[in-house]
Amino acid sequence: MSEFYYDLHVHSCLSPCGDDDMTPGNIAGMALVNGLQIVALTDHNSTKNCPAFYAQARKNGIIPIAGMELTTSEDVHMICLFPTLEDAMAFGEYVDTRRIRVKNKPAIFGHQHIRDENDEIVGEEEHLLINATEISIEKAVEICLARGGVCYPAHIDRPSNGMVAVLGTFPEDVAFSAYELNDGASMEEYTKRFPLIEKLSHVVSSDAHYLWDLAEAEQTLDLPDDDIRRGLMRYLRGETT
Repeated sequence: MSEFYYDLHVHSCLSPCGDDDMTPGNIAGMALVNGLQIVALTDHNSTKNCPAFYAQARKNGIIPIAGMELTTSEDVHMICLFPTLEDAMAFGEYVDTRRIRVKNKPAIFGHQHIRDENDEIVGEEEHLLINATEISIEKAVEICLARGGVCYPAHIDRPSNGMVAVLGTFPEDVAFSAYELNDGASMEEYTKRFPLIEKLSHVVSSDAHYLWDLAEAEQTLDLPDDDIRRGLMRYLRGETT
């Protein structure tokens, strides 16, 4: 077991709210500068930049995690992470069939660029990625678990799009095994409000949309050296690593 510095919530230039400088290569390079070892790419409702991020992360000695920030039918943001790129891409294809198609307006929402392994633009997502999908919270958790991944609420301490902000509570009847905080200092407040989350795994991640938002080497997880990605999945599912 070793300690790994991580950031498990990062957006690329594919997310409309992500800066155009958030290319897979720039993210991997900034992660290296910041001393991070594990980084998850979690664009809104798409995994299309995950292959490029995998390639760029490996060039920079970063352990890449392929994922997505899913907007559920309840308008709650959920982090979905997978042990393999193939599992993530298959989930991305599933989500793509359950999106509500609204044409993106780049002048308002920003571009949604798809990059290749050399960081070159190879396409642009035509339809807006930040709106709600037809997938419920419960269904998202079920599908991610079936693919060996994990699905948990994003930034529950944020005033918008977090589970607590949208639902007004942290539900007890959904099979969550983890949750994310945007600010680690808010943990005491939220464990007092919702004692049940003390039993869950948690992470603190940046939700970076700009290069300067990426986390510094502060938050760590103890994971097995021989199978880091699957060890991360086991931690987030509440299993022993």
